[in-house]
Amino acid sequence: MSTTEIAFSPAEKDVIVRKIKLYFSEELHQQIGSFDAEFLLDFFAKEIGAYFYNRGLYDAQALLSKKIDDVQDAIYQLERPTEFQR
Repeated sequence: MSTTEIAFSPAEKDVIVRKIKLYFSEELHQQIGSFDAEFLLDFFAKEIGAYFYNRGLYDAQALLSKKIDDVQDAIYQLERPTEFQR
């Protein structure tokens, strides 16, 4: 299995850093610099990101499984009666 780190484009990183700074300001009433916010982002991406990534994979797998079940049901409904039992 690949152990690729979660990486963001510079534009994505800028948006996330702004959100971190805003959170600290509005919710914690503390100012945090861009460097510290980026450092925090890198920490979360490295240490916690895999949990979010895996949850996304599990959710995608569950959705795909449901869609496959729906297709199987649709195919079953198209079957014509015959003398053979399923």
